[in-house]
Amino acid sequence: MTDNLRFACTGCGKCCTGHHVPLTLDEARQWAASGGQVVVLIEAFVADGPGMPEEQREHVLRRSHPVACGDTVARVSVTFAAFNPGRCRNLDDNDLCTIYDARPLVCRIYPVEINPHIPLRPENKDCPTEAWQQGPALIHGSQLADAGLAALVEASRQADRDDIAAKVAVCQALGMTTSALKGNGFTAYLPEMGAFATALAQVPEDNGARWTLHVQDEALTASLRGVGLSTTSETPVYYAFIGF
Repeated sequence: MTDNLRFACTGCGKCCTGHHVPLTLDEARQWAASGGQVVVLIEAFVADGPGMPEEQREHVLRRSHPVACGDTVARVSVTFAAFNPGRCRNLDDNDLCTIYDARPLVCRIYPVEINPHIPLRPENKDCPTEAWQQGPALIHGSQLADAGLAALVEASRQADRDDIAAKVAVCQALGMTTSALKGNGFTAYLPEMGAFATALAQVPEDNGARWTLHVQDEALTASLRGVGLSTTSETPVYYAFIGF
């Protein structure tokens, strides 16, 4: 992160347009109950194997869950996100948030990064230049200057860890059991929201479903199958593969 950085929101609404906002399990329930669409993003890796970024080992392991895949075990990370391909459904005509007091945790944290291994870079954000030239200190000495904001970041990371088993169980109950390999892409699902809301209301037991990795590269496929993983390269019907 930049050693010293200021920030003050200008209210431009750009961060609320064209971004899928990660949700905690409880926030996903609220989003579904209010009529919103959730997109499910999934990536997988093998502990000490394919898809495991060694420098991120602790962070990645803590927000993932083991699943059966081929002859071995993969670990999957699941993100439930508010589906916002355009303007957020909660923005009014003046670009003001109509659920501001109950907005998702990630919205409260923006523009700070949740992943501790992703540096905060103003040029990677949608905020106008003047947002970074005013307001209180955001970063000071490579640390978050606001203790309250730091607590929100940690709360978000902890929710990822606490919610992952339930998210995987929901995915398995709804047949969303094809993942991409971490670092190679995501699989993205748009579940039917009635069924999704029902699964969220009473999280099902882990049904032991077997998972498959969507991979298009032949060499990578051979490598994954070599360690016992199940793969597919068939054109997806019920999900999208978003490759890097």
